[in-house]
Amino acid sequence: MSGLKKATEKNMMIFSGRAHPELADEVAQILGQPLVPTSAYEFANGEIYVRYEESVRGCDAFVIQSHTTPINEWIMEHLIMVDALKRASAKRITVVMPFWGYSRQDKKHRGREPISARLMADLFKTAGADRIITVDLHADQLQGFFDGPVDHLMALPVLTDYIKDKYGNQPLAVVSPDAGRIKVAERWSARLGGAPLAFIHKTRRTDVANEVVANRVVGDVKDRICVLTDDMIDTGGTIVKAAEALMEDGAAGVIIAATHAILSEPAVDRLKNSPAVEVVITNTLPVAPEKQFDKLTTLSIGPLVARAIREVFEDGSVTSMFDGQA
Repeated sequence: MSGLKKATEKNMMIFSGRAHPELADEVAQILGQPLVPTSAYEFANGEIYVRYEESVRGCDAFVIQSHTTPINEWIMEHLIMVDALKRASAKRITVVMPFWGYSRQDKKHRGREPISARLMADLFKTAGADRIITVDLHADQLQGFFDGPVDHLMALPVLTDYIKDKYGNQPLAVVSPDAGRIKVAERWSARLGGAPLAFIHKTRRTDVANEVVANRVVGDVKDRICVLTDDMIDTGGTIVKAAEALMEDGAAGVIIAATHAILSEPAVDRLKNSPAVEVVITNTLPVAPEKQFDKLTTLSIGPLVARAIREVFEDGSVTSMFDGQA
């Protein structure tokens, strides 16, 4: 009878790549599960080797890896970890990618371009992933790229609760950095007590990456603290130009809030010298000590990811975490 129980009992196991061990440690601690000891290293030519130090047969595996710089290396490690689990007879493999690498390449703007976000989904499916947990996708349609369940978590409650507590007694406005993210801004507005909406009308150069040539504020932001929201900050050019445009339009102040802090050069210098009074991010990606600065506030999505993992493991509802808004 004890053998029968062992064969049918569910067994959660948490695995972490080397990209962002602090987040994986936090998630594992919240779940009360130790991270599975893993041997991972590079051969002389840069190829990655991964081996788990204990049996994973029949387990419900959750493999956490943040797709941060050097992004191609960490994505490859993530794929190899999934493949190792599949070949070691894990029962179900859930890929936990707080930031989905290549998510901006989700459609073709011009001929002869790849749709790299779809390729990413195909790679993880081929490696052996049964499910994906991710946070604040660049575009909702990415959920359909993966042939299996995708749990799309939102950092919105984490970010808005912090801003409400700190700035809720002042007149606020929610500002989208472009017209395409107005629906997200509407959710922010609802969470911030119906704060009025505005957006930045911008023109982006198609021949130069990360470059915006014009900004114009659409909406009334005068004498309001503007919460300028985006899913990610890469080089910071777009968001800083938007903050400057808001101040020129009479805003009382600007708070920049984003989920994914990629912070490629020269983002830190731009943000430091921007008119924003505070830059609020989450720890979906690690921020190196040299990229920390005084007005940067990092909030943890560890509890959010841990709760999603528990819901998946217990066959609960991830959607219920967001009051049906997921």
